[in-house]
Amino acid sequence: MCLFRPVWKAYSSSSYSPLFSTRMMNCMLLSVLFSFVYLLASLSISMLQSKDNINSYFSSSQDQPQSLTEIDHIVFGIGSSLNSWPARRDYVKLWWDTQRMRGCVFVDQPLSALENNTDSHLLPPICVSEDTSRFRYTCAGGDRRAIRIARCVLETVRMFNTSAHEVRWYVFGDDDTIFIPKNLARTLSKYDHRSWYYIGAASEIYESNRVFGNDMAFGGGGIALSSSLANVLAKIFDSCIERYPYLYGGDSRIHACVLELGVGLSHEPGFHQFDLNGNALGILTSHSTRPLVSLHHMSHLDPLFPNSTTFSAVQHLFSAVELDPLRILQLSVCYDRRYSWTISVSWGYTVQIESRHMFVRDVLRTQQTFRPWQNFGGLASVYTFNTREFNPDPCKRPVTFFMEYVSSHPGDGTIKSVYKQAYENCTYDPTSSPRKIEEIRVFSTRLDPHIRHLKAPRRQCCDILHNSTEGKVMEIAIRECKEDEFIYMQP
Repeated sequence: MCLFRPVWKAYSSSSYSPLFSTRMMNCMLLSVLFSFVYLLASLSISMLQSKDNINSYFSSSQDQPQSLTEIDHIVFGIGSSLNSWPARRDYVKLWWDTQRMRGCVFVDQPLSALENNTDSHLLPPICVSEDTSRFRYTCAGGDRRAIRIARCVLETVRMFNTSAHEVRWYVFGDDDTIFIPKNLARTLSKYDHRSWYYIGAASEIYESNRVFGNDMAFGGGGIALSSSLANVLAKIFDSCIERYPYLYGGDSRIHACVLELGVGLSHEPGFHQFDLNGNALGILTSHSTRPLVSLHHMSHLDPLFPNSTTFSAVQHLFSAVELDPLRILQLSVCYDRRYSWTISVSWGYTVQIESRHMFVRDVLRTQQTFRPWQNFGGLASVYTFNTREFNPDPCKRPVTFFMEYVSSHPGDGTIKSVYKQAYENCTYDPTSSPRKIEEIRVFSTRLDPHIRHLKAPRRQCCDILHNSTEGKVMEIAIRECKEDEFIYMQP
């Protein structure tokens, strides 16, 4: 369309043609320019709308704030068997809450009426696994029960994904996996269940990780799948495990299928596979600043406390867990300058006193009190963390005090934990040796960190209270470190 008015003056044929051609050219150029401007404007609007749509897509559900994950949001799938369940049910009873928890213990055959009814009101329901005989298993030296254990994922999701109550996470473990439910829920709160997450930890043994996968969540320590991932995984699980008849365990099959969906491991050091034998003191007293989530293979380890059975020792540890779960095993280090003592408090478990000065980095190295799962030498005895020597002479080791009891003051909320010295028949200087201390009292308040502190945890500090080392009792207070405070032997 031409925007200029026509000129009605008459022209001769010789003058009209060039003028007409020029005007037509101008009209055409203006039309092209107008079309070009219109096209640019349309493209800009379209790009803005597209950008809005993309931004809306990526900032939809996962960017919306959500409430903390609670135990009620978690469904458990526990792998067991007719043979193992009677011996391990008491461990599950320690942490299971029938009022708030959902899940199932999967066994290979129905339990007898007596086994199924004894204390059943304190335990998860029993579910008989589906038949897996149609699946191939070709792993030499393995056990085809691994297929049944792997399919706990599929069967648990099918059972609960239509639940009227919200399911955020599916968590899987063995019948000898001991969970700390409060710590599990708080750890999972760091993650958005509406995104795809596969969470857990590897083995403590280098060789196990080399064989099975450094990026695999080992099943004994526990595996957490966000509900959004688990629902998709369940749909393709059977077809996926058909491709992996040569794998050894159930956790290897879960790992392989999660990888096929493009999801890698989110490592959480609070999950403990414990591919170890012997005394677990060293690894427990050097625990991560992340919350303790699970313990595995307790029956293969020495009792956690002296003069106890394995079960009663774990039960004793849970007396501290009940009062302050997020602080359990959290390590604080402080110093007594008068004697150059280094004192480390693994809350709810032990206090250890080294009769020498040690830097924090050396305290945190794991005392090698334990043995590898299989003592074949070579890589089988190489660990995935730094270790330090555990002196074979008990009189040259740090003086260890084990937790006796924990109590809470109802008025101000102060928690008092008391630790008694583990007796060793050693000679010592009654003036300067930490062996003169018989009891240590530790005062703290309930640890309840915000999510951002769980994402970026900081070790807490401790102080030896004035005049408390005069005599046979030492008193220690645990507190948050000051902003610019260093943990070292101050002059």
